[in-house]
Amino acid sequence: MKIILYASIALIAVSFFILVIYIAKTLTVLQETIRRLTATIDHLDKEVQGITTETTQLLKKTNALADEVQKKVEGLNSLVHAVSDVGATVQSFNRSLRQISSTVTAKVENHREKVTKVMQWGNAFIEIWEKWRERKQKKTKEVVLDGKK
Repeated sequence: MKIILYASIALIAVSFFILVIYIAKTLTVLQETIRRLTATIDHLDKEVQGITTETTQLLKKTNALADEVQKKVEGLNSLVHAVSDVGATVQSFNRSLRQISSTVTAKVENHREKVTKVMQWGNAFIEIWEKWRERKQKKTKEVVLDGKK
């Protein structure tokens, strides 16, 4: 029985020794992994700091650009108001022209008969004047022809 006891103790000691060796290897691998993880975290920390610096600069530039755009938009607002005023003026002018046109058209419609009569009298006068001129030219030709004979 003692042999079994010693063999059991020896087996436990060997098992414990093997367990300690595996735990030591595992801890060594874990230590190396933690070292790499620390290096990676340090690298990421530097990258994040660089990105933070660049982001801060970009944000400052963006704010400056936004301020500049705001100033230009405010400048354009006055131009837009001026163009709007010009549009209103043109619309008012068009309304006035339409009113004048409709007034003239209405007056022409009201005086159409008078205008027609005036044109007829004018045509008659022109015809009379042309006949009178033709007779005068005929008489002048007859006097010239009689004077030559």
